[in-house]
This record gives sequence, C-alpha cells and structure tokens, in this order.
Amino acid sequence: MAFTNSPLVSYTKISPNKTVNRNHAIDTITIHCVVGQCTVERLGEIFAPTSRQASSNYGVGLDGRIGMYVEEKDRSWCSSNAANDHRAITIEVASDTKEPYALTSAAYAALLDLVTDICKRNGIKKLVWSTSKNERVNHLNGCNMTVHRDYANKSCPGTYLYERHGAIAAEVNKRLGNGTADAGSQGSGSQATEMYRVRKTWADAASQKGAFKVLANAKQCADKNPGYSVFDSAGKAVYPATSSAAVPFLAKVVISDLNIRTGPGTNYAETGKFTGKGIFTIVEERSGQGSVKGWGRLKSGAGWISLDYCEKT
Repeated sequence: MAFTNSPLVSYTKISPNKTVNRNHAIDTITIHCVVGQCTVERLGEIFAPTSRQASSNYGVGLDGRIGMYVEEKDRSWCSSNAANDHRAITIEVASDTKEPYALTSAAYAALLDLVTDICKRNGIKKLVWSTSKNERVNHLNGCNMTVHRDYANKSCPGTYLYERHGAIAAEVNKRLGNGTADAGSQGSGSQATEMYRVRKTWADAASQKGAFKVLANAKQCADKNPGYSVFDSAGKAVYPATSSAAVPFLAKVVISDLNIRTGPGTNYAETGKFTGKGIFTIVEERSGQGSVKGWGRLKSGAGWISLDYCEKT
C-alpha cells in the first residue's frame, strides 16, 4: 500500500506514540475534539511524551492551521481501538472545554478542507455517516465515519461535532463531486435521492440537524430546534414559511483583525479589509458556513463579519 500525507499541513511534530506501518488500507475518517482551544504546536507537545500513550494523524488548531503528528502510513493511538485506528485517519480538532465542545469557524472550515483532501488522496469516493453505532463500527451500508465514543466511555467528539457529522459528509461529498450524501439522521447509511433537511439556512450545511424521508418527521425536528427550517432537496424552505432575527443590534468586535467578507460565510471572498476592535451596528443576521454564532451584515455596507468574535451589547 502506498501512502501520502496532506499538503495542507503547516506544522509537523511526529509523536513516538504510534504503530509503524498500518495493516489496513485507509477507508475511514475518525474526528475527535481536543477539549481545549489549542494551537497545533500545543497539540504536538501533548503527543510528544511516551507516557502520554496517545496521538492522532492530524490536528486542527483553533486558528485553522493543520498539524501532523503521525504519518498516514502509520497507525495513530487515538480511538481506543486498534482495528479502527489501523484503517482510519484520525483528526483532533481544537474545541471548547465544555459541552457542546464547539469549534471556531476557522477550525471547522479547515477540518472540511482536510477531510476532503484525505478522501481525494486515498480514493474514498463518498463519505457515509450513520447515527447507528452498529452500522458505524461494523461499516454497514457503506458507513465509513466512526467516533471515539463508539469504542470508549467518552463523549468525544462532543455534541457540536457529533451532530454535524452528517453535514460534514454532505459538504465533503459535494466537493468530491457527489451531491447525494446521506446525512444519516435516521440511523442508516443507505442512500436517498429525496430528503427533507433541517437546517438554519439552506447554505449553512454545518447547522444541519438531520435529513428525513418523511416530511412530518422533519417538521417535528424543526419544531424542537427554534430557528431551524425544513428544506426540500432543491433547497426550498417548506416549513415554517418565514423566519426572522432581532436586528439591528450593536456588536463589539473583540479582535483587531476580523475579516470582512462579501457574504455570510467562509465560502464568500474576503474584501481585504478588517474591522479592528470596536462597536459596530449589525443590520442583518444570518447563519452561514464556518461560524458557530452566525454572520452579521455591517450597517456601513462594507460586508459581513463572523459573530464568533463579537459580543452583543
């Protein structure tokens, strides 16, 4: 078996905690949460001591940089299960230290890029997620995404990432040229051509709570999650009819180099300008790609900013 490593890596610190030469082809992705908003350098330090007895193939820092700690040719010690780690690429992602263990928008965007790259280089043509543990651990119905909680008494990867695995698969499959991803909300890895998806907005795939064959079930899911709507396969909102946000409001930017973008998401281009620290008026609020809190449109007309780095005043 020939293995390569991701060209997206900007920092490398190989851990001694590994098994040289994995014994299975790479066909699985296992995403973990760090339980700490750390850098890739700090994660490398954590995995460096032999006493730690833990490692991962890759790590994503809170700023979106990607580190490598075990080459893809080798098995990391990450998921409390040797068989899984021999076939999986394991990824630790910087997160909050308490539930739901949320990620920064930069880390989430980088995670999508990294998983896409891993799939392309290793011939994984489609990611399939399932909410059924049995389907995950036994790779039934094409399921090729597992989580640490499958093999140990842990919450890893936390609620934030666990609930987004279907959305991660959908976005990566879109990038791979396969737009019929199964979001796995019904506990099955089987394919579906017509699904009702529950999201904040159609563009915000990361917010997806589930995908349902039955509209009534999708409506029930939306009712349990205020601010969410049901969309058909064409992206049309079918329930409820409208939604609104409490705007305008004042937002205090807490970092000096917050990018301004042309639209509400990291998939929109940067304008090349920064806000600087200060208080700004937001006249429109939307969910969008790569943000936990959402996006706000500046009253000045300069563009959109991520509300992850703002405090409402």
